[in-house]
Amino acid sequence: MREDRSRSAGLPQESPSSTKDWNPQALTETINHVGTSDASSWNTRKLGLRIGADVAAASAAGFLVAPVITLIDRGIIENASGRNTLGGSLKSSFKELLFRPQRFVFSKPFALIFSLYFGTYMAANSIDSAFSTIRAQSASTVTAGLPKFAATSTTNLSLCLYKDSRFTQMFGAANAAPRPVPTATFALFALRDSLTIFASFNLPALVAPHLSQRMGESLQRYISSASAAQIMTPAALQVVSTPLHLLGLDLYNRERAEWRERAVKVTKDWAKSSLARMGRIVPAFGIGGVVNTRVRSGLMKRLE
Repeated sequence: MREDRSRSAGLPQESPSSTKDWNPQALTETINHVGTSDASSWNTRKLGLRIGADVAAASAAGFLVAPVITLIDRGIIENASGRNTLGGSLKSSFKELLFRPQRFVFSKPFALIFSLYFGTYMAANSIDSAFSTIRAQSASTVTAGLPKFAATSTTNLSLCLYKDSRFTQMFGAANAAPRPVPTATFALFALRDSLTIFASFNLPALVAPHLSQRMGESLQRYISSASAAQIMTPAALQVVSTPLHLLGLDLYNRERAEWRERAVKVTKDWAKSSLARMGRIVPAFGIGGVVNTRVRSGLMKRLE
């Protein structure tokens, strides 16, 4: 009779095994799991120290590359403005670095360059730490893709545009008063830096497997395919991005020049400026990138 009433009411019937298999502890664990936030699975172990490792790695890399880049950036801009030759500017700045290092390190140009690359490396490190935390991965995990490109490019673009505007005004034509940097110059600098960032943080991961196939085992004992790609790709791209840089400088230095005159000026300085920019890109995104990655990896592995 009771079974018939259950059927007529549409209620589920109890089977002998349903009561027997019921586990209160399992039900409690299921409820707790459903009610728990996803943040509980994050890898927050020694998070403060990991952030400190990110800062230390970015600082070490930034301080390592800043002297060379300060010399080269000043030389290129002074050569473009006619204030000095590239060789003369490099010689003068190197003398100051060698004989008055404290004056060089505490100068505004050095501070601008250090801030630029510290900020760029720190942005990349922060994305790696954020992803390793949220995804509960190893602290030494290194990511790649759109989020990292967006973070590093935005940071680098912002800081580099400010740095370049200050350098352009400080080392522009000697007989002209500093003036606001034209919008077209900012746009050319932004395009230049976007290409460099893409070649520095995204292309190496695509190029490295192809290099690995062509590099012999004996060569890879001294440098890995990943490190070689990290150095080669941003340097090679300077052949394309240097004319953008020179045109942007010329728009500031010669406000009323004809486009034909600008083309002649850019073509004249293209080769030596490309080599000089390769000389700054290799430490900035090649050697500096490798140092930042290795210092961070070493510190993170100690914290794991």
